[in-house]
Amino acid sequence: MIADYFRLAFKGIARRRVRSWLTLIGIFIGITAVVSLITLSQGMQDAITEQFSKLGSNRVMITPGGKSFGPTAGAVMTAKFDDDDADTVRRVKGVDDALGPLIRTASVEFRGETKAIMTFAYPTSSNAIRILERNGVIDIEDGRMFRPSDRYVAILGYTNAYDDFDKEVKEGNTIKIEDYEFKVIGIRGKSGSFQDIAMGIPLDVGREIFDEKEEVSSIFAIIKPGYDTGAVAEDIKKALRKHRNVEEGEEDFTVNSPQMLLESVTMITDVVKAVLIGIAAVSILVGGIGIMNTMYTSVAERTKEIGIMKATGARNSSIMMLFLVESGMLGLIGGVFGLAAGYGISMAAGKIAMDAAGIEVIVAVTPAMVIGALAFSFVLGALSGVFPARKASKLQPVEALRR
Repeated sequence: MIADYFRLAFKGIARRRVRSWLTLIGIFIGITAVVSLITLSQGMQDAITEQFSKLGSNRVMITPGGKSFGPTAGAVMTAKFDDDDADTVRRVKGVDDALGPLIRTASVEFRGETKAIMTFAYPTSSNAIRILERNGVIDIEDGRMFRPSDRYVAILGYTNAYDDFDKEVKEGNTIKIEDYEFKVIGIRGKSGSFQDIAMGIPLDVGREIFDEKEEVSSIFAIIKPGYDTGAVAEDIKKALRKHRNVEEGEEDFTVNSPQMLLESVTMITDVVKAVLIGIAAVSILVGGIGIMNTMYTSVAERTKEIGIMKATGARNSSIMMLFLVESGMLGLIGGVFGLAAGYGISMAAGKIAMDAAGIEVIVAVTPAMVIGALAFSFVLGALSGVFPARKASKLQPVEALRR
């Protein structure tokens, strides 16, 4: 019996192809928007979580200026850090060590081609190199790590070496950074983070070519095992407030752990996701109204057919079920196309994010999402057809046949 309802509903939709397709547009757009937004935002959130997990739970990032979101923010802040600030952080109880790089955008030339590349000038003392290696700040794929005696040498990010220039830059090649010749001693492995687009050079040389003396752009503090990262971060704030002579609430610096940053970013993405899905819901509502309008028209056109069915023994519940299934089918078909289109848009957006920023956004459509989207589409369509179906079921056979 149920199969008959679906067969008759499908025939009814097929007879009115143009109207059916126009009716599907609202549901199609709404489901497309919701699916693409949910999958893309979840993929972005997963990518962000992965990036922060790579920073490690035992690190605290200190940047000059107000609130910021990442280790490169210090390069554009008006407030400044110097070696004394790094030493102050280093002396805080629970801090294993602190690293203060100078971050600038440098003009890099290779075989006649010039690019602007983010450059991290790292301290290259034995202890600093230990921090870089032990905490995965610099993960070498080809070549070697810095040595304390190194001067005009560079370690390139994966994207710097393989994508930025027409020809690949290899270990042992010579490049020009701000018109100074540097030897490439290493190339980072691909990480999918900002490190892919960042080049490393020794701090002393960086200060020379960028004409800086004691400035550092950010400070990375490594927390000792057994210490609470959040508690040590608060102690770092107190120490820097005292050192820089600023009151609580008036700090000219920001102290963040990866967990704190992740919580802030997640809260923002959740709000944006909710707003965008709310906007998409308007389109779904319009689609539901469209289905209702189409079903009312269908009832009016098929009045005589309804009269014949009722005259031959069809019950009110059977007539109502027929129209509910037909309206549900309209929603379901729109949901199928919307699901496919939403996934396609998410995949395209993820590829753009990868090409533009080097961030790998994994877009996944789970079975639960597929079932949920299709079930929602069918139920929405069926609910939109309740009133037209009820009207059809209440028609009197004699009156319907007369019309």
